[in-house]
Amino acid sequence: MPEGPELHLASLFVNKMCDGVVFTGAVRKSEVSKSPDVPFTCEAYRITATSRGKEVKLTLTPIKSDGDDDDDPRKRIKAGTADQPMDVVFRFGMSGYFRYTTEDELPKHAHLRFYSKEKPCRVLSYVDARRFGSWQPNGTWQADRGPCIMFEYKSFRENVVANLPDRAFDRPICEVLLNQKYFNGIGNYLRAEILFRLNIPPFVPARTVLEGLESEDSFEIQKPVKDETADAKPIKKKKVKGEPADLLRLCHTVPLEVVNLGGKGYDPEKADYSDFQAWLQCYYVDGMKSVRDHNGRTMWFTGDPGPMAPKDSKTPKAKKKRAKKEDHDYTPKKKVARSRSESTAVKKANKREPVTQAPKRKDTHPQEVRSKKSRTEKAEKVNAHQETRSTARRRKCSSAEQAEGPQRQSCRVTRQSGK
Repeated sequence: MPEGPELHLASLFVNKMCDGVVFTGAVRKSEVSKSPDVPFTCEAYRITATSRGKEVKLTLTPIKSDGDDDDDPRKRIKAGTADQPMDVVFRFGMSGYFRYTTEDELPKHAHLRFYSKEKPCRVLSYVDARRFGSWQPNGTWQADRGPCIMFEYKSFRENVVANLPDRAFDRPICEVLLNQKYFNGIGNYLRAEILFRLNIPPFVPARTVLEGLESEDSFEIQKPVKDETADAKPIKKKKVKGEPADLLRLCHTVPLEVVNLGGKGYDPEKADYSDFQAWLQCYYVDGMKSVRDHNGRTMWFTGDPGPMAPKDSKTPKAKKKRAKKEDHDYTPKKKVARSRSESTAVKKANKREPVTQAPKRKDTHPQEVRSKKSRTEKAEKVNAHQETRSTARRRKCSSAEQAEGPQRQSCRVTRQSGK
Protein backbone atom coordinates (compact mmCIF):
# COMPACT_ATOMS: atom_id res chain seq x y z
CA MET A 1 0.00 0.00 0.00
CA PRO A 2 1.42 3.43 -0.90
CA GLU A 3 2.51 5.43 2.15
CA GLY A 4 4.08 8.86 2.62
CA PRO A 5 7.37 8.07 0.81
CA GLU A 6 5.57 6.56 -2.19
CA LEU A 7 3.28 9.57 -2.62
CA HIS A 8 6.27 11.91 -2.45
CA LEU A 9 8.08 9.82 -5.08
CA ALA A 10 4.93 10.02 -7.20
CA SER A 11 5.03 13.81 -7.06
CA LEU A 12 8.72 13.78 -8.07
CA PHE A 13 7.85 11.48 -10.98
CA VAL A 14 5.12 13.84 -12.26
CA ASN A 15 7.40 16.89 -12.01
CA LYS A 16 10.16 15.09 -13.90
CA MET A 17 7.95 13.68 -16.68
CA CYS A 18 5.83 16.82 -17.16
CA ASP A 19 8.66 19.33 -17.07
CA GLY A 20 8.24 21.51 -20.20
CA VAL A 21 5.31 19.43 -21.49
CA VAL A 22 2.16 21.25 -22.64
CA PHE A 23 -1.15 19.47 -22.10
CA THR A 24 -4.36 20.18 -23.96
CA GLY A 25 -8.05 19.38 -24.13
CA ALA A 26 -10.31 17.93 -21.46
CA VAL A 27 -9.33 15.72 -18.53
CA ARG A 28 -10.88 12.32 -19.23
CA LYS A 29 -12.22 9.84 -16.70
CA SER A 30 -12.79 6.12 -17.22
CA GLU A 31 -16.36 4.86 -17.47
CA VAL A 32 -16.08 2.59 -14.43
CA SER A 33 -14.64 5.10 -11.97
CA LYS A 34 -16.98 6.43 -9.28
CA SER A 35 -14.79 9.43 -8.51
CA PRO A 36 -16.04 12.84 -9.70
CA ASP A 37 -15.41 14.28 -13.15
CA VAL A 38 -12.69 16.91 -13.43
CA PRO A 39 -14.35 19.93 -15.12
CA PHE A 40 -11.19 21.29 -16.68
CA THR A 41 -10.72 21.97 -20.39
CA CYS A 42 -7.94 24.13 -21.73
CA GLU A 43 -6.19 24.68 -25.02
CA ALA A 44 -2.79 24.66 -23.33
CA TYR A 45 -1.83 24.04 -19.70
CA ARG A 46 0.98 22.65 -17.54
CA ILE A 47 0.97 20.16 -14.67
CA THR A 48 3.01 20.32 -11.45
CA ALA A 49 2.76 18.14 -8.35
CA THR A 50 3.44 18.34 -4.62
CA SER A 51 2.84 15.91 -1.76
CA ARG A 52 1.88 16.11 1.90
CA GLY A 53 1.70 12.92 3.94
CA LYS A 54 -0.61 10.50 2.15
CA GLU A 55 -1.90 13.02 -0.41
CA VAL A 56 -0.65 14.29 -3.77
CA LYS A 57 -1.86 17.52 -5.35
CA LEU A 58 -1.69 18.14 -9.11
CA THR A 59 -1.95 21.79 -10.15
CA LEU A 60 -3.28 22.41 -13.69
CA THR A 61 -2.14 25.88 -14.80
CA PRO A 62 -3.46 27.39 -18.08
CA ILE A 63 -0.88 28.94 -20.40
CA LYS A 64 -1.85 32.36 -21.70
CA SER A 65 -0.85 32.98 -25.29
CA ASP A 66 0.21 36.36 -26.65
CA GLY A 67 -3.15 36.81 -28.39
CA ASP A 68 -5.20 36.36 -25.21
CA ASP A 69 -6.87 39.54 -23.95
CA ASP A 70 -7.22 39.59 -20.16
CA ASP A 71 -9.79 42.42 -20.36
CA ASP A 72 -12.11 40.34 -22.54
CA PRO A 73 -12.78 36.95 -20.83
CA ARG A 74 -15.67 36.20 -23.21
CA LYS A 75 -13.32 34.53 -25.68
CA ARG A 76 -12.14 32.02 -23.10
CA ILE A 77 -15.63 31.41 -21.70
CA LYS A 78 -17.07 31.00 -25.18
CA ALA A 79 -14.45 28.45 -26.04
CA GLY A 80 -15.28 26.59 -22.81
CA THR A 81 -11.70 26.67 -21.60
CA ALA A 82 -10.41 27.29 -18.09
CA ASP A 83 -8.63 30.53 -17.33
CA GLN A 84 -7.76 29.81 -13.68
CA PRO A 85 -5.53 27.07 -12.18
CA MET A 86 -7.19 24.01 -10.69
CA ASP A 87 -5.87 21.77 -7.91
CA VAL A 88 -6.75 18.06 -8.04
CA VAL A 89 -5.94 16.23 -4.78
CA PHE A 90 -5.28 12.47 -5.00
CA ARG A 91 -5.37 9.79 -2.33
CA PHE A 92 -3.85 6.55 -3.61
CA GLY A 93 -5.79 3.99 -1.57
CA MET A 94 -4.28 0.49 -1.88
CA SER A 95 -2.72 0.56 -5.35
CA GLY A 96 -2.68 4.03 -6.91
CA TYR A 97 0.22 5.52 -8.90
CA PHE A 98 0.97 7.75 -11.92
CA ARG A 99 2.26 6.71 -15.35
CA TYR A 100 3.37 8.72 -18.39
CA THR A 101 3.08 6.75 -21.64
CA THR A 102 2.06 7.03 -25.25
CA GLU A 103 -1.64 6.81 -26.04
CA ASP A 104 -1.19 3.32 -27.51
CA GLU A 105 0.59 2.09 -24.36
CA LEU A 106 -2.05 3.34 -21.95
CA PRO A 107 -1.94 1.00 -18.92
CA LYS A 108 -4.84 -0.98 -17.57
CA HIS A 109 -6.98 0.70 -14.92
CA ALA A 110 -6.02 4.21 -16.10
CA HIS A 111 -8.97 5.98 -14.49
CA LEU A 112 -7.96 9.64 -15.01
CA ARG A 113 -6.00 10.84 -18.04
CA PHE A 114 -4.29 14.08 -19.06
CA TYR A 115 -3.34 14.34 -22.78
CA SER A 116 -0.30 16.21 -24.03
CA LYS A 117 -0.24 18.51 -27.04
CA GLU A 118 2.83 16.88 -28.59
CA LYS A 119 2.76 14.41 -31.48
CA PRO A 120 2.62 11.53 -30.98
CA CYS A 121 0.37 12.28 -28.05
CA ARG A 122 1.50 11.19 -24.60
CA VAL A 123 -0.73 10.66 -21.56
CA LEU A 124 -0.23 11.23 -17.85
CA SER A 125 -2.61 8.78 -16.21
CA TYR A 126 -3.64 7.94 -12.68
CA VAL A 127 -3.69 4.13 -12.44
CA ASP A 128 -5.56 2.27 -9.69
CA ALA A 129 -6.27 -1.44 -10.15
CA ARG A 130 -8.28 -1.91 -6.95
CA ARG A 131 -10.08 1.44 -7.20
CA PHE A 132 -9.76 2.28 -3.48
CA GLY A 133 -8.08 5.58 -4.34
CA SER A 134 -9.84 8.84 -5.13
CA TRP A 135 -9.36 12.38 -6.39
CA GLN A 136 -11.05 15.68 -5.65
CA PRO A 137 -11.19 18.52 -8.22
CA ASN A 138 -10.73 21.99 -6.71
CA GLY A 139 -9.53 20.08 -3.67
CA THR A 140 -7.40 21.04 -0.68
CA TRP A 141 -5.39 19.08 1.87
CA GLN A 142 -7.77 17.23 4.18
CA ALA A 143 -8.37 19.28 7.31
CA ASP A 144 -8.39 16.26 9.64
CA ARG A 145 -4.88 15.20 8.59
CA GLY A 146 -1.92 16.36 10.64
CA PRO A 147 1.37 17.86 9.44
CA CYS A 148 3.54 15.77 7.12
CA ILE A 149 5.98 13.49 8.95
CA MET A 150 8.70 14.14 6.34
CA PHE A 151 8.51 17.80 5.35
CA GLU A 152 6.74 19.40 8.31
CA TYR A 153 8.75 17.72 11.04
CA LYS A 154 8.68 20.54 13.58
CA SER A 155 4.91 21.01 13.30
CA PHE A 156 4.47 17.24 13.39
CA ARG A 157 6.32 16.93 16.74
CA GLU A 158 4.48 19.87 18.25
CA ASN A 159 1.10 18.46 17.18
CA VAL A 160 1.75 15.06 18.81
CA VAL A 161 3.26 16.35 22.06
CA ALA A 162 0.54 18.98 22.53
CA ASN A 163 -2.26 16.43 22.09
CA LEU A 164 -0.96 13.57 24.27
CA PRO A 165 -3.89 13.95 26.72
CA ASP A 166 -6.27 13.11 23.84
CA ARG A 167 -8.18 9.82 24.17
CA ALA A 168 -6.64 8.61 20.90
CA PHE A 169 -3.37 7.94 22.78
CA ASP A 170 -5.09 5.47 25.12
CA ARG A 171 -4.85 2.91 22.33
CA PRO A 172 -1.83 0.69 21.52
CA ILE A 173 1.10 2.49 19.92
CA CYS A 174 0.88 0.38 16.74
CA GLU A 175 -2.71 1.54 16.14
CA VAL A 176 -2.02 5.19 17.03
CA LEU A 177 0.77 5.28 14.43
CA LEU A 178 -1.87 4.77 11.72
CA ASN A 179 -3.93 7.73 12.95
CA GLN A 180 -3.40 10.28 10.16
CA LYS A 181 -4.57 13.10 12.44
CA TYR A 182 -1.20 12.85 14.19
CA PHE A 183 1.01 10.65 11.95
CA ASN A 184 0.19 11.80 8.42
CA GLY A 185 2.18 9.53 6.10
CA ILE A 186 2.78 6.50 8.33
CA GLY A 187 1.36 3.21 7.05
CA ASN A 188 1.56 -0.49 7.80
CA TYR A 189 5.15 -1.24 6.80
CA LEU A 190 6.55 1.99 8.29
CA ARG A 191 5.01 1.39 11.73
CA ALA A 192 6.50 -2.12 11.82
CA GLU A 193 9.98 -0.88 10.88
CA ILE A 194 9.93 2.04 13.35
CA LEU A 195 8.80 -0.03 16.36
CA PHE A 196 11.21 -2.84 15.50
CA ARG A 197 14.23 -0.52 15.41
CA LEU A 198 13.33 0.89 18.83
CA ASN A 199 12.48 -2.57 20.23
CA ILE A 200 9.05 -1.30 21.35
CA PRO A 201 6.27 -3.91 21.73
CA PRO A 202 3.43 -2.96 19.39
CA PHE A 203 0.61 -3.36 21.91
CA VAL A 204 1.70 -1.05 24.71
CA PRO A 205 -0.16 2.21 25.53
CA ALA A 206 0.90 4.96 23.14
CA ARG A 207 0.97 7.61 25.84
CA THR A 208 3.49 5.55 27.85
CA VAL A 209 5.85 5.47 24.86
CA LEU A 210 5.50 9.16 23.94
CA GLU A 211 5.51 10.71 27.41
CA GLY A 212 8.71 12.59 28.14
CA LEU A 213 9.41 13.53 24.51
CA GLU A 214 9.92 17.22 23.84
CA SER A 215 8.20 19.25 21.17
CA GLU A 216 11.64 20.26 19.88
CA ASP A 217 14.27 17.74 18.80
CA SER A 218 17.57 18.80 20.35
CA PHE A 219 19.58 16.28 18.33
CA GLU A 220 20.73 16.74 14.76
CA ILE A 221 18.43 15.00 12.30
CA GLN A 222 18.58 14.17 8.65
CA LYS A 223 18.53 17.14 6.29
CA PRO A 224 15.35 17.68 4.23
CA VAL A 225 15.22 15.67 1.04
CA LYS A 226 15.49 17.73 -2.13
CA ASP A 227 12.93 17.35 -4.89
CA GLU A 228 15.22 15.21 -6.98
CA THR A 229 14.53 12.24 -9.20
CA ALA A 230 15.17 8.57 -8.57
CA ASP A 231 18.72 8.94 -9.88
CA ALA A 232 19.72 11.20 -7.00
CA LYS A 233 22.34 9.99 -4.56
CA PRO A 234 21.07 9.10 -1.08
CA ILE A 235 21.66 11.61 1.70
CA LYS A 236 23.69 10.26 4.58
CA LYS A 237 22.56 10.92 8.13
CA LYS A 238 25.02 12.31 10.65
CA LYS A 239 24.76 10.26 13.81
CA VAL A 240 25.29 11.77 17.23
CA LYS A 241 26.96 9.71 19.94
CA GLY A 242 24.68 8.85 22.82
CA GLU A 243 21.57 9.63 20.77
CA PRO A 244 18.53 8.32 22.71
CA ALA A 245 15.65 6.43 21.15
CA ASP A 246 13.01 8.87 19.94
CA LEU A 247 9.90 7.50 18.27
CA LEU A 248 8.93 10.84 16.72
CA ARG A 249 12.39 11.25 15.20
CA LEU A 250 12.24 7.82 13.57
CA CYS A 251 8.77 8.65 12.21
CA HIS A 252 10.63 11.35 10.28
CA THR A 253 13.91 9.66 9.34
CA VAL A 254 12.74 6.15 8.41
CA PRO A 255 10.36 7.38 5.64
CA LEU A 256 13.17 9.54 4.27
CA GLU A 257 15.30 6.41 3.91
CA VAL A 258 12.64 5.00 1.56
CA VAL A 259 12.62 8.25 -0.40
CA ASN A 260 16.38 7.97 -0.75
CA LEU A 261 15.90 4.54 -2.33
CA GLY A 262 14.38 6.50 -5.21
CA GLY A 263 12.75 4.34 -7.84
CA LYS A 264 14.01 1.24 -6.05
CA GLY A 265 11.28 1.46 -3.42
CA TYR A 266 7.64 0.47 -3.56
CA ASP A 267 6.12 0.49 -7.04
CA PRO A 268 2.90 -1.42 -7.89
CA GLU A 269 3.95 -1.85 -11.53
CA LYS A 270 7.37 -3.35 -10.82
CA ALA A 271 8.01 -7.04 -10.38
CA ASP A 272 11.44 -6.60 -8.77
CA TYR A 273 11.32 -5.53 -5.13
CA SER A 274 14.77 -6.84 -4.20
CA ASP A 275 16.20 -3.48 -3.08
CA PHE A 276 13.14 -2.58 -1.06
CA GLN A 277 13.00 -6.05 0.50
CA ALA A 278 16.68 -5.80 1.41
CA TRP A 279 15.93 -2.53 3.20
CA LEU A 280 13.08 -4.07 5.25
CA GLN A 281 14.12 -5.44 8.66
CA CYS A 282 10.76 -6.54 10.08
CA TYR A 283 7.81 -6.19 7.70
CA TYR A 284 7.14 -9.54 5.96
CA VAL A 285 10.61 -10.75 6.98
CA ASP A 286 11.14 -14.45 7.71
CA GLY A 287 11.29 -15.22 11.42
CA MET A 288 9.07 -12.29 12.44
CA LYS A 289 5.67 -12.67 14.08
CA SER A 290 2.43 -11.21 12.77
CA VAL A 291 -0.95 -10.63 14.36
CA ARG A 292 -4.06 -8.64 13.50
CA ASP A 293 -4.65 -5.51 15.57
CA HIS A 294 -8.05 -4.31 16.80
CA ASN A 295 -8.76 -2.75 13.41
CA GLY A 296 -7.94 -5.92 11.45
CA ARG A 297 -4.59 -4.64 10.13
CA THR A 298 -1.63 -7.03 10.19
CA MET A 299 1.13 -6.00 12.60
CA TRP A 300 4.64 -7.43 12.17
CA PHE A 301 6.91 -7.58 15.22
CA THR A 302 9.32 -9.68 17.25
CA GLY A 303 9.27 -10.74 20.90
CA ASP A 304 6.37 -10.00 23.24
CA PRO A 305 3.41 -8.19 21.58
CA GLY A 306 2.52 -6.29 24.75
CA PRO A 307 -0.34 -6.25 27.29
CA MET A 308 -2.93 -4.69 24.96
CA ALA A 309 -2.70 -7.38 22.28
CA PRO A 310 -6.09 -8.74 21.15
CA LYS A 311 -6.92 -11.93 23.05
CA ASP A 312 -8.57 -13.69 20.12
CA SER A 313 -6.04 -12.48 17.59
CA LYS A 314 -4.79 -14.97 15.03
CA THR A 315 -1.89 -14.97 12.65
CA PRO A 316 -3.31 -14.13 9.19
CA LYS A 317 -2.91 -16.85 6.61
CA ALA A 318 -1.03 -16.13 3.40
CA LYS A 319 -3.44 -15.54 0.54
CA LYS A 320 -3.12 -17.67 -2.55
CA LYS A 321 -2.88 -15.83 -5.83
CA ARG A 322 -5.82 -16.56 -8.09
CA ALA A 323 -5.81 -16.25 -11.82
CA LYS A 324 -7.60 -13.12 -12.96
CA LYS A 325 -10.59 -14.03 -15.09
CA GLU A 326 -11.76 -10.52 -15.98
CA ASP A 327 -9.84 -8.09 -18.11
CA HIS A 328 -10.19 -4.55 -16.76
CA ASP A 329 -8.36 -2.79 -19.54
CA TYR A 330 -10.28 0.40 -20.34
CA THR A 331 -8.20 1.62 -23.27
CA PRO A 332 -10.10 2.22 -26.56
CA LYS A 333 -7.98 -0.38 -28.36
CA LYS A 334 -8.82 -3.09 -25.85
CA LYS A 335 -12.51 -2.13 -25.89
CA VAL A 336 -12.67 -2.67 -29.67
CA ALA A 337 -10.80 -5.97 -29.37
CA ARG A 338 -13.13 -7.15 -26.61
CA SER A 339 -16.27 -6.19 -28.56
CA ARG A 340 -14.98 -8.04 -31.64
CA SER A 341 -14.16 -11.15 -29.63
CA GLU A 342 -17.60 -11.06 -27.97
CA SER A 343 -19.38 -10.71 -31.34
CA THR A 344 -17.42 -13.60 -32.85
CA ALA A 345 -18.19 -15.71 -29.80
CA VAL A 346 -21.92 -15.00 -30.23
CA LYS A 347 -21.78 -15.93 -33.92
CA LYS A 348 -20.03 -19.20 -33.16
CA ALA A 349 -22.60 -19.99 -30.49
CA ASN A 350 -25.46 -19.32 -32.93
CA LYS A 351 -23.87 -21.63 -35.53
CA ARG A 352 -23.47 -24.41 -33.03
CA GLU A 353 -27.03 -24.25 -31.67
CA PRO A 354 -28.93 -26.03 -34.56
CA VAL A 355 -26.27 -28.72 -34.84
CA THR A 356 -26.46 -29.72 -31.20
CA GLN A 357 -27.61 -33.31 -30.67
CA ALA A 358 -29.38 -34.82 -27.73
CA PRO A 359 -26.90 -36.15 -25.23
CA LYS A 360 -26.38 -39.90 -25.29
CA ARG A 361 -27.49 -41.91 -22.32
CA LYS A 362 -24.63 -43.01 -20.22
CA ASP A 363 -24.40 -46.55 -18.97
CA THR A 364 -26.05 -46.88 -15.62
CA HIS A 365 -23.76 -47.30 -12.69
CA PRO A 366 -23.45 -50.81 -11.16
CA GLN A 367 -24.81 -49.49 -7.88
CA GLU A 368 -27.91 -48.19 -9.65
CA VAL A 369 -28.40 -51.62 -11.27
CA ARG A 370 -28.14 -53.33 -7.89
CA SER A 371 -30.63 -50.93 -6.34
CA LYS A 372 -33.09 -51.58 -9.19
CA LYS A 373 -32.74 -55.38 -8.75
CA SER A 374 -33.28 -55.13 -5.02
CA ARG A 375 -36.42 -53.05 -5.58
CA THR A 376 -37.88 -55.59 -8.05
CA GLU A 377 -37.04 -58.49 -5.72
CA LYS A 378 -38.76 -56.79 -2.83
CA ALA A 379 -41.82 -56.09 -4.96
CA GLU A 380 -41.96 -59.74 -6.07
CA LYS A 381 -41.69 -60.94 -2.45
CA VAL A 382 -44.50 -58.62 -1.39
CA ASN A 383 -46.71 -59.83 -4.26
CA ALA A 384 -45.96 -63.49 -3.44
CA HIS A 385 -46.77 -62.91 0.22
CA GLN A 386 -50.05 -61.29 -0.68
CA GLU A 387 -50.92 -64.17 -3.04
CA THR A 388 -50.20 -66.80 -0.34
CA ARG A 389 -52.36 -64.91 2.16
CA SER A 390 -55.24 -64.72 -0.34
CA THR A 391 -55.04 -68.45 -1.19
CA ALA A 392 -54.96 -69.32 2.51
CA ARG A 393 -58.12 -67.33 3.09
CA ARG A 394 -59.88 -69.15 0.21
CA ARG A 395 -58.95 -72.56 1.60
CA LYS A 396 -60.14 -71.57 5.06
CA CYS A 397 -63.46 -70.45 3.72
CA SER A 398 -63.96 -73.61 1.65
CA SER A 399 -63.12 -75.89 4.59
CA ALA A 400 -65.50 -74.01 6.83
CA GLU A 401 -68.30 -74.45 4.31
CA GLN A 402 -67.62 -78.17 4.07
CA ALA A 403 -67.72 -78.52 7.85
CA GLU A 404 -71.02 -76.64 8.15
CA GLY A 405 -72.71 -78.72 5.39
CA PRO A 406 -73.49 -82.06 7.31
CA GLN A 407 -74.56 -80.18 10.44
CA ARG A 408 -77.19 -78.28 8.49
CA GLN A 409 -78.42 -81.53 6.90
CA SER A 410 -78.74 -83.25 10.31
CA CYS A 411 -80.69 -80.33 11.66
CA ARG A 412 -83.14 -80.61 8.80
CA VAL A 413 -83.56 -84.33 9.36
CA THR A 414 -84.36 -83.91 13.08
CA ARG A 415 -86.83 -81.17 12.32
CA GLN A 416 -88.63 -83.34 9.76
CA SER A 417 -88.78 -86.26 12.15
CA GLY A 418 -90.18 -84.06 14.88
CA LYS A 419 -93.01 -83.09 12.67
